[in-house]
Amino acid sequence: MMDKKEMLKTVDHTLLTQTATWEEIRKILDEGIKYQTASACIPAAYVKQAADYAEGRLPICTVIGFPNGYSTTAVKVYETKDAIANGAAEIDMVINIGWVKDGKYQEIEDEIRQIHEACGGRILKVIIETCLLTEEEKIRMCETVTRAGAEYIKTSTGFSTAGATFADVELMRKHIGKEVKVKAAGGIASLDDAEKFIALGADRLGTSRMISIVTQSDDGAGY
Repeated sequence: MMDKKEMLKTVDHTLLTQTATWEEIRKILDEGIKYQTASACIPAAYVKQAADYAEGRLPICTVIGFPNGYSTTAVKVYETKDAIANGAAEIDMVINIGWVKDGKYQEIEDEIRQIHEACGGRILKVIIETCLLTEEEKIRMCETVTRAGAEYIKTSTGFSTAGATFADVELMRKHIGKEVKVKAAGGIASLDDAEKFIALGADRLGTSRMISIVTQSDDGAGY
């Protein structure tokens, strides 16, 4: 069994519901700081307040073009620059899924490149929403994300028809470049699932539940 502290270091502790309040986000930040998660992933409108509150103790991640991905490239680039200016350390962007269906892989690659440049050296994760893609489209997106130079490919927003699957993580690991990492997100609801995703090659887990699962499994002790 994987060490729980090490597992939590892979977690982007996430709260992206439309109704998220500052009080709820502050709880996510406090938990992320306490349990040393990889980041807290929160709505863009709260990034500055969160970054000021965390004072460098926890990287702040936010989402761009979320959850549908069909904003124009210019809007996504502006969102990214604004988030970075407000203190975001990591950016999770959603691709234009319609462009995938249209076969516009060059346009998608160009968009990822522009957003990556706007990140200014910070981590960019590219959400491809695997539940909406065919296997061939997933493979093409692995190749596109690799060419575009993003640090991560990410399975899901958690807001569509399904979240991460073991098969998708295996496929991504097989088809991305060596320098690209994998983030599994959406529906990760147990320690066993988290461990399996990591064993299959996921470097990050996007989940809102993992801290409560870990602390409940330990009854707050032994962590």
